[in-house]
Amino acid sequence: MEDKFKKIKAFAFDVDGVLTNGGVFADVDGELFRTFDAKDSFGMRMAAMNGYLLCTITGGRSESIRKRMITCGVKDEDIYMGSRKKILDFEDFCKRHSLKSEEVMYFGDDIPDVPVLEACGCGVCPADAVIEAKEAADLVSPYPGGARCVRNTIEEVMRLQGRWIVNLDLYQKMF
Repeated sequence: MEDKFKKIKAFAFDVDGVLTNGGVFADVDGELFRTFDAKDSFGMRMAAMNGYLLCTITGGRSESIRKRMITCGVKDEDIYMGSRKKILDFEDFCKRHSLKSEEVMYFGDDIPDVPVLEACGCGVCPADAVIEAKEAADLVSPYPGGARCVRNTIEEVMRLQGRWIVNLDLYQKMF
């Protein structure tokens, strides 16, 4: 796994079931609400602060996703919402940033994520992912979705690469 981790230059994420526990609340008007783990979000910010590219590829369409991802360091143009064929969005992200697929770690938890989990440099899924995602992934996190799966893995990659550098002044300026 260490060899795969050393090549990573970017992190890409599904949302529901990865950055959240998969639960979605809906109000009477149909607006959807999700709960994100603050530690996962901080891990994403650390990656952005230290030069990694971030991408979100989700079937969700709520503008609250876009707003949350921007606060986590994902650039607006790297947020793919309403994705029905995630591999195409993954390929677009790689092409636009001149990334090789093996330079991107992708986090996914369900069947629509399988093609990307198989195509990326290192596929990661949470402990509570569906069996098809677990079989396609290179790494199954000991943590469930929305509960440090993302933070733990990002931190592990960054520490291995010597890039887990906490700069609170920069953090305050960026976020």
